[in-house]
Amino acid sequence: MESYFVYTSIVGIVVTLISIGVSWWALQVVRFDVFTFRPKSPQAIALQIILSIVIGYQLSRFLLDYVSWSYQLHNLIQ
Repeated sequence: MESYFVYTSIVGIVVTLISIGVSWWALQVVRFDVFTFRPKSPQAIALQIILSIVIGYQLSRFLLDYVSWSYQLHNLIQ
């Protein structure tokens, strides 16, 4: 049982990091010069990092919850 928690923790960390990376990659096409006065300033870059963390975390929560719900539904049917 303890190895199950270790496995799910590692999977959760990996999925979250990949999701943050994907959201960072997706945010590269957003024109931040429309929203900020200086798009290359440290504040604008910090905003982009924060947005990628928030979006990536939400994406990973959705994916992990979806897998968990699918597994629970599968166990309910059996």
